[in-house]
Amino acid sequence: MDSLIPNHQPAPDFTLADIDGRPHTLSNLTGKVVILNFWSAECPHSARADRELTKCLAAWGDEVVLLAIASNASETPAQIDQVAAERHLSTVLLDPDHRTADLYAAQTTPHLFVIDPVGILRYQGALDDVTFRKREPSQNYLCDAVAAVLAGRQPAPDQTPAYGCIIVRYKP
Repeated sequence: MDSLIPNHQPAPDFTLADIDGRPHTLSNLTGKVVILNFWSAECPHSARADRELTKCLAAWGDEVVLLAIASNASETPAQIDQVAAERHLSTVLLDPDHRTADLYAAQTTPHLFVIDPVGILRYQGALDDVTFRKREPSQNYLCDAVAAVLAGRQPAPDQTPAYGCIIVRYKP
């Protein structure tokens, strides 16, 4: 799998605004485990990931921050806001020109990245091991990766192929 940023390197910093226009900067979250979730209001894979992440986040408490990043050019702010509220997402950042998605080489929604408390990229890829033929997961890569980082270990695997809906990179 091609990636612009290798694991075990500093995660590229960025600043994106949320739906209310408030800026959020990745480097301001030093000291927390950060999950970047390249996200879509329209993608059923993102909806399933949101349900699974909600379960894991409840167990992790405030040690972990989830940033959903809306990079699809086809989605409106109103649509993003409505779906984020329905899915109980606390922070959705807007990436309308998909610069941050490009910076991380995110291709799908969801495409997930785990950054440790000092800002090092530790995992990138899929939520779990679901495939076209295997509809029920037997391993949750993301939750396992976060648990490993919280325990001070390197996730294994630390990279998997992301799957989901393609990030739309055009201006409607």
